[in-house]
Amino acid sequence: MSRPLPPLNALRAFEAAARWGSVSRAAGELHVTHGAVSRHIRTLETALGRSLFVRDGRGLALTADGLRLRDLAGEAFSALQAGWATLQRDRRPAAFVLGCPGSLLARWVIPRLEPLATDLPDLKLHLSAQEGGFDAALTGLDAALLLGEAPWPPGWDVHPLAPERIGPVVSPRYAGFARLQQASAGALLDEAVLHTASRPQAWPRWFDAHGLDPAALRPGAGFDHLTYLLEAAAAGLGVAIAPRELVQADLDSGRLVAPWGFVDTGGEWALCAVRGNDDPRIAALAAWLRATLA
Repeated sequence: MSRPLPPLNALRAFEAAARWGSVSRAAGELHVTHGAVSRHIRTLETALGRSLFVRDGRGLALTADGLRLRDLAGEAFSALQAGWATLQRDRRPAAFVLGCPGSLLARWVIPRLEPLATDLPDLKLHLSAQEGGFDAALTGLDAALLLGEAPWPPGWDVHPLAPERIGPVVSPRYAGFARLQQASAGALLDEAVLHTASRPQAWPRWFDAHGLDPAALRPGAGFDHLTYLLEAAAAGLGVAIAPRELVQADLDSGRLVAPWGFVDTGGEWALCAVRGNDDPRIAALAAWLRATLA
């Protein structure tokens, strides 16, 4: 059974005129003529069989029926406006929350946000810096970008992106730079090397890869985060160690030098998500990261 409604265009014109107390101002809001608003109001009055406005000096005043219809129409249009706004928000995909260690975020991800936005324009990223590792549920994240190695948490889907390669880096400002630049890797046995608590295994693995005894390692100044470690190296405070991708811009500019190159750690760059998350943006982001790292 149909439920007849008043003409909606006429009701919209009436509501605006009742809210403003002016046909002219209602016409301005609706971008129509004064005469069009007046005709809409007459249409409602004819359909209702009663007046909605009365003349009050040079203006208009609402009748009792006009007051009731004004309140009903105002509530209805407000509810419709709020509901429409909610539907529009629901139509837009939520931001994709990507977690990654702060040093990786600052030194690799942020400098590449512009080409990422160009290549994946529908991917609206929200970046979350993570320190101290990720919990198995990746709480609050759609995915995590990290450097790590197996075994991974059993509840993760892991998208391998590229092998991790690390190497020592030193600034031309360092007092021993000229000597180290021409020396073999064994020269680092005499150096108190800079290190970071976030990557305690980096120096021992590099020493082992070059046939040097990790037990002979002489730790120098330590830093909580890789970003601080590399800034200390760039300031000429000593020799640091880092993944190649995180220092590539410094190597290209000459701010840092890698005299002995980089070695595989057995670890990898990986994009990780909770198993069962079938968001198609994960695969698209993984493909972009893999191509960029390559």
